[in-house]
Parts: sequence; structure tokens; C-alpha cells
Amino acid sequence: MIDYDYIKPDSLDEVLSLLKEYGPKATLIAGGTDVMVKIRNTKKSPDVLISLRGLKDLQYIKKNSGYHIGALTTHRMLEQSGMVQKELTALHEGASRIGSVQVRNVATLGGNICNAAPSADTAGPLLVLDATVVLEGPEGRRSVPIAEFFTGTYKTRRKADEVVVEIEIPAEMEQFGSAYWKHSRRKAMNLPILGIAVALKLADGDEISDARIGLTVAAPTPVRAYKAEEFLKGKPLNDDVLAEAGKIAASPDCCTPRDSLRCEAWYRCEIIETYVARMARLAAERIKNPNL
Repeated sequence: MIDYDYIKPDSLDEVLSLLKEYGPKATLIAGGTDVMVKIRNTKKSPDVLISLRGLKDLQYIKKNSGYHIGALTTHRMLEQSGMVQKELTALHEGASRIGSVQVRNVATLGGNICNAAPSADTAGPLLVLDATVVLEGPEGRRSVPIAEFFTGTYKTRRKADEVVVEIEIPAEMEQFGSAYWKHSRRKAMNLPILGIAVALKLADGDEISDARIGLTVAAPTPVRAYKAEEFLKGKPLNDDVLAEAGKIAASPDCCTPRDSLRCEAWYRCEIIETYVARMARLAAERIKNPNL
């Protein structure tokens, strides 16, 4: 039997105090959909699980000089938010493809990014939406761009005595169209073989004025395809341009996919090349018609 103490504080101050008290013996748990699986698989657990489920004030989706999403906001809340669906579409698509409804009812946005799996379904969308991770610890609050938050497989810049409290998305992303594609073997509860997110902003005459491309399961961490983004800027929105962007995104300059039991690297490159172009086209169409 796996043994551990479970503490459910009612405030963030209490959480920070407990982290200070227990140090490396403690692990934070929100929805538990990642933490509990790890405990059961490894047959090991921390001495203390500190639950964040009592921090109801960290469950929100707000728009005020940008978008503000509490770290304990569930994927189901993101899935059911009309604002997220229309204005942050890639995030809506990523959140709504995680597990089952039962899983999405408890799994949190903060937990998904703190787990830092290369396959995290919300990581690609947050990358292309230029999100910032807000953390709070003994020294106060600090912000880390999501592109710098992931440092390795299951590793982040969160310090052991810090808690992720909010994800911020700049107001300018309202002017972008975005899309996310989760490529998996079957339409069921399954980890992605690859994840592709794209956000585009258009100028007059269908010229691409700005672009973001996020890839998951394409490197040890979720990554931006910066060279492909730079190629797109200032180019006309046409099939040849989008196809070339897909090729650049699939190159070693942008990603380093590996062979695994679920998929070989060459196939991942083929999917990147194909679906970067498709998601870019869909993102552009959503600028004119957010209901797509």
C-alpha cells in the first residue's frame, strides 16, 4: 500500500507555508490526473501531498487588458467557455481533446503545464498565444514566458517553493486566428503522436503580418518553430508559402523528433510538414469567421 499524508489548505499563504515546512518531502496536487498516475506507476510517493483544490479563487477566465486564466481552471471550463472558443481557439481545441469529460472536469491548466510532458495538449496552444506563466513564492510574484518555462522533459522553471497561480495571454492575440491539431492513432483517450498549433495575423490583401507555430512531441519540450514563423512574416497567404513553412517547421532547425513505441521520427516530420500548412490555413480562415 502506498502511504502519504494529504493536506488540503484553504489559502495560497497556507500552501506556501506548507511548502516551506516540508520542503522536498512535499508535492503539490491539483486535479491529480498526472500526479496520481505517476505515484501508481512508480509505486513511490512523497511524504506529503499538498492539495490546491481548496483555492477556488484560482479558478477563473477573465478578459481585462488581456486574458487571465487561473491556474486551477479546469479543461472542462476552457472547453465550455464561449470566449475561449471564439478568441483563443487553439487553447479551446487543446483543452477539449484531453482525456474524457470526467478527466477534463478535474484536470487543470496549471497542472498540465507544470507536468511539462512533451505531449501536453495545452502547451502548443499556449506557445502560439504568447502566454506568460505567473508564479508566486516566498519572494513574491514573478512571470515567465511560456516559451522559456519548459526546461526539459517533465522539468520547468518553477521553483520548489513556488505555485503557478495564473496564465496570462496578451490582448493582441484577439487579432490572431489560431488552430490546434492533435494527431493520434484513434479518436479516443490517447496521447498525441504529435501536436501542432498555429496562430496567424493578417494584414490587408491576405498578407501574413505575424505568425506563431508551436509543436509538441517534436522535441524534449514543447517548442516554437521560430524559423518557420520568420519565413511566413510578410508573405502572401497561399498554398506554396504555407507548404514551404511546413517544410521548414519539420526541419532540424525547428524540431528534433525521436523514434518511440508510438511513432517513428520520420513520420512525425511528415505530419509536421503537412499539418502546419493545414492549421495555418484554418487559423487564417478563423480571422474572418471565428465560428469555424
